Amino acid sequence: MTLQKILVALAGIVLVAMAYQTYGWPGVAAALGAVMMWVMLHFTRLMTVLKRAANRPIGHVGSAVMFNVKLKRGVTLMHVIAMTRSLGERLSPEGEEPERFRWTDTGGSAVTADFQGGKLVQWTLQRPQSDEVIPASSVAAPAPGTAP
Repeated sequence: MTLQKILVALAGIVLVAMAYQTYGWPGVAAALGAVMMWVMLHFTRLMTVLKRAANRPIGHVGSAVMFNVKLKRGVTLMHVIAMTRSLGERLSPEGEEPERFRWTDTGGSAVTADFQGGKLVQWTLQRPQSDEVIPASSVAAPAPGTAP
């Protein structure tokens, strides 16, 4: 259990205790109502993200390059799924750390992300190798006296 989870639980307990100390049982009811509202807001966000991701192909992203630029170390897997609106293609075995997922765009570019404890630790962008070579002589030269 991470320190953040412990602190959130401790803050909830302290809030309920302070509400009881100040307002008695009506204060406890109000504090528990506030804590439940906070939990319901997070649950609703989770369900909305997963509902949007369910309607897209697994491991697909609109632009892998733009997705790569938006990534930041330490964001959660749920945040990444919300950004891509797609579940990532799992590359690591179930239950193994770090978890590795890949998102690919239609051009063949892909972002592979590693998550340790549900947080993004590293990611790489793979671009497809282009076998097509356009010789410089086939590019039309501008007419003399015109701006390029």
